[in-house]
Amino acid sequence: MSKPIVRVMAALLLAAALPALGQSAPEKVNLLSLQMGTLPVVEPASYGGWPAIALLDESTGSGWACESGKIGGNVFVFEMIAPAVIERFEFDNARVDAEGAGAKDVTVEVSSTSMKAGFETVLKATLASKTDGQRLPAAKAVNGRWVRLTIHSNHGNDEWTELFSFRGFGAKPDPGAPLENISGTFQTNYSNFHVRQQGTALTGCYEFDGGLLAGDIEGRLMKITWQESGGPDDRGPAVMVFAPDGKNFRGYWWHQRNEKNAPDGNWDGKRISAQVGGCPHWAGSVGGEVKKKLLSEGRARVYGILFDLDSATIRPESKPVLDEVLGVLKGEAGWKVLIEGHTDSSGADAHNLELSQRRADSVKAYLVSGGIDAGRMRTKGLGESKPVADNATELGRAQNRRVELVRE
Repeated sequence: MSKPIVRVMAALLLAAALPALGQSAPEKVNLLSLQMGTLPVVEPASYGGWPAIALLDESTGSGWACESGKIGGNVFVFEMIAPAVIERFEFDNARVDAEGAGAKDVTVEVSSTSMKAGFETVLKATLASKTDGQRLPAAKAVNGRWVRLTIHSNHGNDEWTELFSFRGFGAKPDPGAPLENISGTFQTNYSNFHVRQQGTALTGCYEFDGGLLAGDIEGRLMKITWQESGGPDDRGPAVMVFAPDGKNFRGYWWHQRNEKNAPDGNWDGKRISAQVGGCPHWAGSVGGEVKKKLLSEGRARVYGILFDLDSATIRPESKPVLDEVLGVLKGEAGWKVLIEGHTDSSGADAHNLELSQRRADSVKAYLVSGGIDAGRMRTKGLGESKPVADNATELGRAQNRRVELVRE
């Protein structure tokens, strides 16, 4: 074989093995987290205040404990929002309350069939006592949606078995086809929940203490920030997972001050009307809320403006959100605004700063193409320097990836 042919073949192999120029390798995320839409569908009995959901909250300070005396044979099944391959698992058990109570012998299985059948073993391990961050690679790659964890034993305690975190890392899966527009009224455990979907952006209210919500939806996963009338601390994140038909959701909420710990409560709902309805304290649309915030506070967060991964290219599903902003600026011809771009803390500071500037510039370019005079707008990339939530969790990072408008 001649040297030129060898060089050509080597180049082709290298091109196939590496990400395309300018693209990042797929980000590895904790797929077994509430913030990624994973929920428990089979739970063993637990001690009060130590539920299975605490294994998925990305906190080492909260966890699961068995019911008194049931120290072995505890089986959990967790359902991910979409099929994925988990490459490694992590366990935390440093904060056990009782000597020898930490989970010891465990088995992890994955199924693409159902929550009851088709499981393949991907990990058998003996965990160390009182040790956080125990990282263990999966024995093989299984693309599945259901993950079964069995805790067989502990480190010698006769009454309690405890585990504080169970994580599984892999590439973020394709969320699948989006639901039909989920706008409507939902009956929830916090009274009626009125939500309007515009593109990927969500805005709405609920009939409890002046409740407002804003966020976005990707596939069946809804991430929002809620706010009530009690003051600046009376707010926080929430995550909900819709059923495939979009008629009900199951979710959890946190106070902002507590977002690194177990959820403060569940938030479940079922659709009772396709009519959005409303509340006296809600403007009724993304544009209405943006205008209200710019009038009252001079600043408005805009969620639902999505970009390609590590890129300033605006995704097509963001058009309805940007058109809402266009409508506001056309209706207030005298306004000048600063467009701020914000990122989460993933990646290098300098890269995030540059990326946020390019994203803010892309938003401005869209608005100019829609008829807004470029002289009315300026842009500023702030990178990760102005977080509004904790970057230690996926839910916090989702809140930090945003565009803000400021009246000037």
